[in-house]
Amino acid sequence: MKNIRIITSLLCLIFLMGGCSKYLDSDYLFDERMSTEDVFTNTDYANRWLAKAYNFLGNNYMQDVASKKNVPFNFSDDMYYGDESEGYQRWKSGQYTESGLKGESLQIWNIAYQGIRQASVFLNNIDMNKDFSEEEMADLKGQARFLRAYFYWELLKVFGPVPIVPDEGIDYTLEYDQIAQKRNTYEECAEYIAKEMAEAAKGLPLTRGVQQLARPTRGAALALRARVLLYEASPLANGKAPAEVAVAMVDKQGNPLLSPTYDESKWARAAAAAKDVMDLGRYHLYVAYKKESGDIAYPATVTPPYNAEFSNSNWPSGWQDIDPFESYRSIFDGDVQAYENPELIFTHGQNQGGEGINVLVLHQLPRLEGKGYNSHGMTQKQIDAYYMNDGTDIPGMNDMYKGRAAYKDRFNTQERPKDFVTAGDLADYPELGPQGIGVSKQYVRREPRFYASVSYNGSTWNFLNATTENDEKKNVQIFYYRGDPNGYKNTTYWPRSGIGIKKYVNPEDISNVAVTAYDQGRMKEKVDPAIRYAEVLLIYAEALNELGGASYPVPSWDSTKTYNISRNIDEMKSGIRPIRIRAGLPDYTDEVYADRDKFRVKLKRERQVELFAEGQRYFDLRRWTDAPSEVPAPVYGCNAFSTADQAVLFHTPVEIPSFPTIFTLKMWFWPIDFTELKRNNQLTQNPGWTYPE
Repeated sequence: MKNIRIITSLLCLIFLMGGCSKYLDSDYLFDERMSTEDVFTNTDYANRWLAKAYNFLGNNYMQDVASKKNVPFNFSDDMYYGDESEGYQRWKSGQYTESGLKGESLQIWNIAYQGIRQASVFLNNIDMNKDFSEEEMADLKGQARFLRAYFYWELLKVFGPVPIVPDEGIDYTLEYDQIAQKRNTYEECAEYIAKEMAEAAKGLPLTRGVQQLARPTRGAALALRARVLLYEASPLANGKAPAEVAVAMVDKQGNPLLSPTYDESKWARAAAAAKDVMDLGRYHLYVAYKKESGDIAYPATVTPPYNAEFSNSNWPSGWQDIDPFESYRSIFDGDVQAYENPELIFTHGQNQGGEGINVLVLHQLPRLEGKGYNSHGMTQKQIDAYYMNDGTDIPGMNDMYKGRAAYKDRFNTQERPKDFVTAGDLADYPELGPQGIGVSKQYVRREPRFYASVSYNGSTWNFLNATTENDEKKNVQIFYYRGDPNGYKNTTYWPRSGIGIKKYVNPEDISNVAVTAYDQGRMKEKVDPAIRYAEVLLIYAEALNELGGASYPVPSWDSTKTYNISRNIDEMKSGIRPIRIRAGLPDYTDEVYADRDKFRVKLKRERQVELFAEGQRYFDLRRWTDAPSEVPAPVYGCNAFSTADQAVLFHTPVEIPSFPTIFTLKMWFWPIDFTELKRNNQLTQNPGWTYPE
């Protein structure tokens, strides 16, 4: 009988989700040889086997929302890191090898395929177990299918089309040449993942208990299915890839791996998949309701400017009774627990390896007062994407790109404000709080998501866990001028754009990293927003917009009903409007909704703002085929070499010389490591990359 070697010490990693902890609480290590039957007929060992699959998902290389130690994909044209400036320059200028920046290529590939194998072995053998109930068995199989498909998704997203291993597995005792597999097409990969997610959804429950929040639900499977189908419908994979990419992305026989023909119906399928999630009735955008009073860290609601359509209506028809700022901020900063958040569809929970959210926050916290690394920052392009509080563009938006063809109709020629908030007019800008003196008026009257995400020059950081014993202060106004404690200096720890990041930062957060390295004890625990309902709504609106005049009948995920999918403006509004209202912003005009091109521009900007720092932007630019125009655009920010006496000069956007950027053929997809190309002689390399000699 075939044997399986189980090394259960590997199952004792602390990063596994809480739902698996009952199988991981042993205080000893052991190593046994057991038959397949021994493992899967034993309920405890069977659960441990599945837990190991989650362990692969919790690996640092499988994180979407992370710092840059293992995967850099959370950094695109919207945010950057400055503490490893040489690495960032290599990242932005394509000066990395077939192994990636730090060997990521082989790590991502190996870990994902190990996870796939782990889940497949489970699925192929779990029926031996007669102790699980029918409901438990369906759930366990659903989890394993979800995990297997999730690993394939991570591969598809990063590398493009990959080999789909037979579900029954591969006999690894054979020679490499005998088990070599060519890459499947993008369409085949996407369809396989979508099918697996639909199958997983049949056995997964609608909800989980508090201790199992990091395990997938039916909604998680269907939401990831919608994301995958959106990517399949997008230009890069749907017959509109640039010629140089399409020609180079082939298998050994010269067959195209990206679809050579456009199929509009794929957008309809993506819309229907999003509708499947919406129709579950399980998920809603999270909102925080108005408070009558507040303080500097948790201010009372700053009411958006009056709008006849939305100011006099309660949520979800308007913003009269909600706090748009806190509604957005608390989704990410740990104030709302995962089990309390109706918007959170899937999260890794605490299964985030060592590169989770708090490590990201450590690099955002100011150096002196927050004892962080003060090295992650935001680009001027991103700061310009946020609207004014009445939904208009900021004066000077993208004016640094006005000569670039791709920015036609996407810049504002008005002059940027050059004056600053004084004590006398501070009351006119309640969104700044009581410590807004000296703030540039470029940063006043912006939409609430701006204040929840941006550490603009002169913003207030709360540090509520500061202690007098450590000579620390609470509620500190932070400036990034040269000469200020957090501004330019001859060290690593300063934001090169003069613009920091507050998303994921809780008012309590402060670190001891400057004293005792990597002590996160005074930072609020957070979970990653791997999939949230706002994304599903955006998928729905985007997919509907791309349809022409035809109507497409599309069966639901379980074939219990059929949707008639068309470019219906009312349905598009059901995707966009809730996100805009929650943000305290009016909806788009009828003119925008009526014009597919204009709506597309707005939709892309909405994703750029709403999903900022959630690991989406890098891949969005590629699937839209916007990367050649967006990625090589110079990176701008404030003039961080200016002092407080040169405040106007500081706030005049300048190109950041240490951030060169290009986009070439090889930057469409991540390279496949030489090790894998040597192991599998049927693999073809991604465009622009080389083969081993």
